[in-house]
Amino acid sequence: MKRKDFPNERIVQVYEKKACNMSATAAALGLGRRTLIQWRDKDPKLAQAMADVEESLIDFSESKLLEQINDGNLTAIIFHLKTKGKKRGYVEKIEQDVTVNPFEKLMMELPDEVED
Repeated sequence: MKRKDFPNERIVQVYEKKACNMSATAAALGLGRRTLIQWRDKDPKLAQAMADVEESLIDFSESKLLEQINDGNLTAIIFHLKTKGKKRGYVEKIEQDVTVNPFEKLMMELPDEVED
């Protein structure tokens, strides 16, 4: 199959229908995934059109998240705060108290002299 047989509009339409999944898009077009990626990488207009579809999907997902937040879904609220509320302190931090150097501890446990 040749690139000219696949207009950008067709590729983008299938890409949108397949929710921006490269493998599913390639399969639906009868192409290999690697071929589709190469076409995208060589054609800035195709790359931009595909990126626009990806942004639209993110916009859609954000609107669905907002619906869940408005419905009082606690998981959605927490997720939103952890991702968008980081500046306000809504982050999970792992606190580690490293008071002993593991290498130093190992060295202290070794015998001072080797016995024959």
